[in-house]
Parts: sequence; structure tokens; C-alpha cells
Amino acid sequence: MINRRTGVDGNQYGIGFAVALPDKWNGDFLMQGGGGGNGFIGQPLGAIAYGRSPALLRGFAVASTDTGHSSQAIFDFSFMKDQQALLDFAFEANPKVAEVAKQIIASYYGKPVSYSYFAGCSTGGREGMILSQRYPNVFNGIVSGAPARRTGFSNIAAMLWPAVTYNQIAPKDASGKPITGEAITDADRKLFMDALMKQCDARDGIADGMIFDPIGCNFDPAVLTCKDGANENCMPAEKVAAIKKVFGGPKDSRGYQVYPGFLYDTGIASKFPIPGLLAIGPGPFGPPTTAMQADIDKVALQAENPLVDALSTNLTTFSSNGGKLIFYHGNSDPWFSALDLVEYYNAMTQANGGLGQVSSWSRMFLVPGMGHCGGGAALDDFDMLTAVVDWVEKGQAPESVIATGKAFPGRSRPLCPYPKHAQYKGSGDSEDAKNFSCQ
Repeated sequence: MINRRTGVDGNQYGIGFAVALPDKWNGDFLMQGGGGGNGFIGQPLGAIAYGRSPALLRGFAVASTDTGHSSQAIFDFSFMKDQQALLDFAFEANPKVAEVAKQIIASYYGKPVSYSYFAGCSTGGREGMILSQRYPNVFNGIVSGAPARRTGFSNIAAMLWPAVTYNQIAPKDASGKPITGEAITDADRKLFMDALMKQCDARDGIADGMIFDPIGCNFDPAVLTCKDGANENCMPAEKVAAIKKVFGGPKDSRGYQVYPGFLYDTGIASKFPIPGLLAIGPGPFGPPTTAMQADIDKVALQAENPLVDALSTNLTTFSSNGGKLIFYHGNSDPWFSALDLVEYYNAMTQANGGLGQVSSWSRMFLVPGMGHCGGGAALDDFDMLTAVVDWVEKGQAPESVIATGKAFPGRSRPLCPYPKHAQYKGSGDSEDAKNFSCQ
């Protein structure tokens, strides 16, 4: 533990960490990111976007940390009332642990680390972004997945905005409260998804139950609106309007887009493990709100947290020192919109010389069907660790990353760097990634 102390609330604090040292060390160091509000020391395995073999089994020395506090629950943020605990969680803990871990590794093996890497998803993805923005000399390569880069705003979009919108059309219980989960029925979801897949599934050259070009998908739910009375092949206008409003993302009273909308993708109707935005219901934070209205202006004013949020696009030191930064994000993630990361990546590339220049040190991969950090009807098994290592150590930029997954046994596809997507070549086994190209 680093900096053991008693906090302002009388609780014991300090940056807890663990370092795993393999017998057959490959000379490299990987730090793995955390999750939620952290507060626990994850097993230092390096099992994040790792493909078939975690970093530790490949010979990496691996470190993990609780980022400065101990919690009983993964979403316990009570530690934030202690200033230093907040600073440690926000950005200070990871570089401090990295420094100590490198010293331990060098002492144990008798030689310094050759290359240093960081890989994390969700909160860990935010941590990776923070490291590239605030500590550009600590890591040679960073993998940032589904980053929780501004949770105050994403909480509005993923929790408050959808629930309130659906509550306005939902049936009411005996006490008059809306039953949010019944606003959109199973029949509605099937009708919606059938129409979506008919419109967008084959845009990538083949109808295979996956949408590889969601940004190019121009699906408009209005086509499902009943025109001559309700029937099983259409949806009432108020339901269609509610869905469009939810996926359009929250706006304030002036029509200003508070947070980007969400992609129409195959995982939006999923109920487990995290309800998609077309199937909103109880989740890790409990049941959705029963509120019928929300003051988005007021909530948005309180949403920004510059201390924690990963906002900076100035990565000139990181990139000029040879740093490589890989992003990945599930297109069906109901917590953090893939379009929010797209918005950041576009702004970051514009601020650093344009996509042509930035693609020499940073690339982003969108994963069809995948929910938050994994899961869903998706090919969610991919190896970003090898991609970043080959880029840093061999100068081989990832033109694509092959993905497989339990949801589609025997199928492989290339994940392509944004703005490209996998497109079927028109011949050959459609289950084999080699018959797809990035376009």
C-alpha cells in the first residue's frame, strides 16, 4: 500500500496494489484498469481484450490497484468526500502504482522494464484516457475500452432520459406509477428489430444477424407507425416517438444536445446482463425512476466533473514520444454511447492534424452487437493487447483485429479501424474473416 493514512471521515485510506511476477518474464509490464468506483484490487492477470491468453500467461509482469480506497460495493462512491481519495481515483493512483511496480519489477529481475502498457475497460477505459492525457510519458501503449469518460452525462442518457421518456407512455399500476418495463412490449421489440435488420443487416454485404455499418444505417422507426388503426404489424405513434427520442439522446430546453444519441444495433433489445435501451428495466443500480418529467437543464449543469472526466484532446507529447492508443467500444453498449467515443475521437483527430496523421498512433474499433465491455449477440473475443504490442514494438499498425465469440460459433470477422467497417467481398465462406475487407 502506498500513502497509508486516515481520511477526513476517519476511514483508513491508501493506494492498495498487487504485482504479479511470472517466472518466464518477457521484459514488458502491463497495468490493468479497474471498474466501477474501484475500491478493490483485481487479480493482476491482464485479462482485458486479451483474446485467448491473458497478459500474465504471456510473460508480462502485471499490476492492479484499488486506486486509493477500499469499498464494499463496486459502485460505492462515498470515498469521494475525502479529497485525496477523490484525487487518487480521478488520476493520481495509476501513475504512482506504475512507478512503484516498475521499481519492484526491475529489482526482482535485475533489469528495467522494456515496454509499459495499460489496458482497461469502462472505468479502466477512462483511466487509460486519463493516462494518455495527463501522464503521457508513463506508458508506451494504451488500450481503452468503452471508457466511462464523462459518467455524469452518460448517466442522464442511459438512465434518466430513457426511463422518463418511456414512463410518459407506460401503463400505470394501481397507485398511478408508470411500469417502465412495459412501455415497450416483447411484440414491439420483435417488430422493431425485424424492421431494423431488414433495413441495415445486409449493408455490409451479407445478412448475417449483425450490423457492421451502424453509422451508415439510416433506419427511421417512423416506418413502423400505424396509419390506419392499430395492428400487429405497426406501432402506435407515441411508442415510435418515444423510441426515437430515447435513441436521439437527451436535449435541454433549448434543444441543445446534452449527450450523443445511441446506435440502432442488434443488442438494443437485450434484457440481460444489462438491459438495452429498447428493453429498459432493473439494472445494477436498481429499478429505473418512476418520474414522469426531468429537468435536463438542471441535471446537465451538475453532470460535468472536470476532475474525473477524460476530456482533453491535446495528446502531442504522448504521440510524439511514440505512444500508441487503441480504443474499442461495443455498438450496443447501453451505459456509454459508442457515439460519444466517436465524438471524442473525431475531435481528438481534428486537434492533432487529422485522421491521416493520427491513425499513425491511434485507432478506434467499434464492435457490432457488443454490450458494455463484452457480451451480447456479438463477436466479443478479440486481442487488442497483441495489436498494441505489435504496434509499439514492431511498428505494425493494426489494419484490422480478428474477432470471434460464443454467440456465433465458428464465425470470425475483422474489426476495422474507424471509420472503416468489415464488408463481405461477395464470395467465399461468409463465416471466415478472410473473406471480408475493411471499407
